[in-house]
Amino acid sequence: MTADFKPLSKLNIFSARGIQMRTFHITWVTFFFCFFGWFGVAPLMPLIREQLHLSKDQIGNIIIASVSATIIARLIIGKLCDTLGPRLSYTILLAIGSVPVMCIGLSNSYESFLLFRFIIGIIGASFVITQFHTSMMFAPNVVGTANAVTGGWGNLGGGVTNLIMPLIAAGFAGLGFVSQADSWRLAMVIPGIILLIMAFIYYKYTKDTPEGNFKDLEQTNVKTAKKGSFMTALKDYRTWVLALAYAACFGIEITVDNVAATFFTDQFGASMIMAGAMASIFGGMNIFARALGGYVSDKVGKSYGLRGKGLLLGGLLILEGIGISLFAQSQTLGMAIAAMLFFALFLKMANGGTYGIVPFINKDSIGTVSGIVGAGGNIGAMLVGFLFKSEHLTYADAFHYIGIGVAIIGLMVFITKFQVKGAAKRETIKPELLQA
Repeated sequence: MTADFKPLSKLNIFSARGIQMRTFHITWVTFFFCFFGWFGVAPLMPLIREQLHLSKDQIGNIIIASVSATIIARLIIGKLCDTLGPRLSYTILLAIGSVPVMCIGLSNSYESFLLFRFIIGIIGASFVITQFHTSMMFAPNVVGTANAVTGGWGNLGGGVTNLIMPLIAAGFAGLGFVSQADSWRLAMVIPGIILLIMAFIYYKYTKDTPEGNFKDLEQTNVKTAKKGSFMTALKDYRTWVLALAYAACFGIEITVDNVAATFFTDQFGASMIMAGAMASIFGGMNIFARALGGYVSDKVGKSYGLRGKGLLLGGLLILEGIGISLFAQSQTLGMAIAAMLFFALFLKMANGGTYGIVPFINKDSIGTVSGIVGAGGNIGAMLVGFLFKSEHLTYADAFHYIGIGVAIIGLMVFITKFQVKGAAKRETIKPELLQA
């Protein structure tokens, strides 16, 4: 088999040659735009809150709804990746997800807005496909880095969304197409259209594996998982520890994406555009931090195996928790931004570190493991969402409790044994762990 039909053992981010690198770039760009659909309304919530007369409790329910559907969607998509393949799975998800994104502007009550926000959450399953597809295209020695880069650059969309969507809304209002109060409605049509465009691009220009699409391959180990591998993945305690870890990093990330703009508006009196710009700094860290986490995880794995990767992940989560608590106690805007940058670095590195381990848990059900761990992230976001809807807690109080919880989970991950079963603790990760 020629190199053109094998997973790449090197990652050259400046190259678009070959199906592997073309898929790499299309995947992260698609995931990037998925955030515009998934969290496009988040920086517009000050406008929406005023127009629909939403209470703090109702906004909390909306935050919870935005990540709830993703839990089920990620579990389903993970299994579909193992059967239909990532190309068709992504195309279908993008086409279906674009509809509620474009239609959320029709909401005229809390109930209708809540329903649309819930349905839009299925777009969050795009992350599972992104990680699965990257794992198909790259060899074990760089798969952690490749996964971290596609995930990180895609997550960057969460930060850019906070910056761009208020400007799009303001632009429509300034041009006289709609009033300022209704500008968010028209603004949300834009990400919906983009999702449809990306569905076409993904279907036409990517393949499931370097060898071809699942339907064209008569026999392939990445298409047909071994009998019982699905249940094996479910029974593996490492899968669930990683799901818990992802709840403590990515779960917190999408929570911050949801509430950061509102937090800066309420806590420090920032305008909607300014609050969105400050919130975008958090998402902007994804341009390098998640990739850094995956890169360090790969380096540690070469010398210390999965056990070393697990120790690294636990340490990152502990530092993240400390940073979140500092953020909660910030008394000035400058202190808040500094603390946010601190915890954002370790949070996003932990994201990359988590998926630097995922492909090595069960080589026959990478999609299933990715789906379970990814769903764990959204379960975490859903649970902490209840803190933000409480009338008895300020947003600062909620962040303080989150920081404590993340640090505790970090300690749990730190003491978990992640080494390959039947292998020595310091065994290095070998290619055969992922390849048949």
